[in-house]
Amino acid sequence: MAYGPEGGSPRLSSGLRSHRRRRWTWGTILLAVALAGCQRTQNTSKQSAREVPVPVSVATVSAEDVPVQLACVGSVEAHSTVAIESQVTGPVMQIHFREGQAVKKGDPLFTIDPRPFEIALKQAQAQLAKDQAQANDAHSDLARKKGLMAQNAATQWEVDHAQYLAQVQDAVVQADQAAIDQARLDISYCTITSPLDGITGNIQLHVGGLAKANDVPVLVQINQVSPIYVAFTVPDRDVPRVRAQLVRGPLHIEARIRGDAGSPLAGAVTFLDNAVDTATGTLRLKATFPNQDHHLWPGQFVDVVLTLQTLPQQPVAPARAVQTGQQGQYVFVVGSDHRVAMRPVTSSLLVGNDAVIEGVKPGEVVVTDGHLRLQPGSLVEARTAASPAQGTKPASFSGRDTGALPGAEAAR
Repeated sequence: MAYGPEGGSPRLSSGLRSHRRRRWTWGTILLAVALAGCQRTQNTSKQSAREVPVPVSVATVSAEDVPVQLACVGSVEAHSTVAIESQVTGPVMQIHFREGQAVKKGDPLFTIDPRPFEIALKQAQAQLAKDQAQANDAHSDLARKKGLMAQNAATQWEVDHAQYLAQVQDAVVQADQAAIDQARLDISYCTITSPLDGITGNIQLHVGGLAKANDVPVLVQINQVSPIYVAFTVPDRDVPRVRAQLVRGPLHIEARIRGDAGSPLAGAVTFLDNAVDTATGTLRLKATFPNQDHHLWPGQFVDVVLTLQTLPQQPVAPARAVQTGQQGQYVFVVGSDHRVAMRPVTSSLLVGNDAVIEGVKPGEVVVTDGHLRLQPGSLVEARTAASPAQGTKPASFSGRDTGALPGAEAAR
């Protein structure tokens, strides 16, 4: 092998080639690492650009028959209240009932000592017999005088005087008969009976006490509780609507005793006061309830719901779906793509936890919780909604929290 100045050594040429191969290998590795880093950066950018759905609670708008109602507080009043007093003076001999007992009309309550009045009756009867005999004698004398005058043995004055005496004795007999009737009436007053069906109160005078005629204390008070009244008031601004509905037909009312979990009791308005109270600006009404089971009791306070009318097939959803902004009321409506749109609405009728919302249609889904993180076009994801506390409302009027969005699972 020849060596020359431009040829170089074979050993040096081989080392140069090896060095070039090493440089190419490291360049390839560095390029691959750079490409991988770029790929990871692009993937990270894509992941960060991905939209995260906002968790919300939703409800489906339903179509319901909505009653227009007035809610207020009422008080239960007895249909009739009677204070039992004695009409004769005498000691109480017997009491025929217990305090708080239900009594019927005609049931005996008290017995007053009748013996003084029985004696008075006998005296009146004896006086009647005496005066009746004198009246018979006077009529006989009148007949005799008339016969003598026919024979010219008596004057007209004697006949007239005899007739006068007979008429006086007739009047005395009538007075005696009246005294007998009074004595019998006093005896009947000695047995005091109930004038109505009702519940007795506290006994104010016991056996041995002296009952005074038409004087205090009253013997007992009886309240008629079946039927029974519930009295309540409505603001004067609602009086025209109430009167207008009464012209069309009876106004139905429901009353619920506070703390009672049972069904409300049904009644009807039977009384409107003839003037609005200028001091309170309210009108007093009364409703009558059958109260056969004595569920209502005089003096109770009850929650009253007066139904004025029923609006058919109204869009209903939970009231918390309605928000208020600078432009007024609005709701977030969830579309089929799980994005929300802000829609202006009006809601003026509230019943319990629900509201009639004008501006939405039955079947549409609205957001009921999570509004603060939303804006028009936001992607949302439904979550399970906590059950709200149930308010007092008609059974036919209820929003429905679905806790789910329409269609398939929300897009990620």
